[in-house]
Amino acid sequence: MPAPGGILFIGSSSIRRWTSLKNDFADFQVLNRGFGGSHIADSVHFAKRIVHPYKPRQIVLYAGDNDVAAGKSPETVFADFQQFVKVVHKELPKSRISFIAIKPSLSRWRLSGKMAKTNALVRDACTKDERLDYIDIWQPMLGGNHKPKPDLFVRDGLHINDKGYSLWTTLVKPRLTEYR
Repeated sequence: MPAPGGILFIGSSSIRRWTSLKNDFADFQVLNRGFGGSHIADSVHFAKRIVHPYKPRQIVLYAGDNDVAAGKSPETVFADFQQFVKVVHKELPKSRISFIAIKPSLSRWRLSGKMAKTNALVRDACTKDERLDYIDIWQPMLGGNHKPKPDLFVRDGLHINDKGYSLWTTLVKPRLTEYR
């Protein structure tokens, strides 16, 4: 069991597949507990197993992508995020929760409007609680044509490649440094 007070990365396959996480954040005690196909509600359901025991000072959550793809409304995904915050803060009231925005992807671009609306709801909530943080990866992943940059993705057009993770690292790392 890692020492309490680290940084816990959880969420869907975009977290699970972040194999360079320990190297990308070598100055921090990080732990990857992502699981493929997950929804925010799964992180709520399994919080007692994948969050609480580690007593993290910060949780970096990437989820919502699969939720929207499964037909959940932005409001439902946002309600699930609020429930996650409630469940975490009940046991760990001082833990910071950093939400990595739902990414724009090539394969799910048809859902971009719903994803952008979900991101806006979460971003707004994060401005109202100092323990919450919204990390915008949406805009930096768009090209000059305002669509996802193809060179950030693996063949499936959904998951990001090493270049995509390098971009995410540059956007996430400063948010960890601020709260050391």
